[in-house]
Amino acid sequence: MSGSKRRIPVVACSGIGKSLGAAAREAAFILTEDLRPEKTKIVALGLLVLGDEEARREVAGGPAIAIDGCKLACAAAGLGCSGAADVCRVAVFDVLRSHRGLKPEGVCDLNEDGLKLARAAADEAAKIVDNIDAEDGHA
Repeated sequence: MSGSKRRIPVVACSGIGKSLGAAAREAAFILTEDLRPEKTKIVALGLLVLGDEEARREVAGGPAIAIDGCKLACAAAGLGCSGAADVCRVAVFDVLRSHRGLKPEGVCDLNEDGLKLARAAADEAAKIVDNIDAEDGHA
């Protein structure tokens, strides 16, 4: 991209019906809308799985962030299969382990603990964005 810096694609879990999947999706929104909106953008996992050419172009050849809700790591796998050069991972279940007091619940509307978990995962992802930026000399 000449003239403008590529925004880092963020792909979140699509684990519908699971509170950790909902926390992963909420974390992606927090990251891309609140924490690092000028440096990141959401790319839908479903579009990557379907082989959407535009979505695949968005992730191909550069770093990308996967925010996964469970150990299946579908977001990371989708990025890897779509040509991302470096898949950086945030695993919500690992974030939960480091915040043992949280009891996330809800799939459409997360409870307060679910939102706290999402924020903690988004904070982890923001650190990755900052590291990528520093490596690229844009920090």
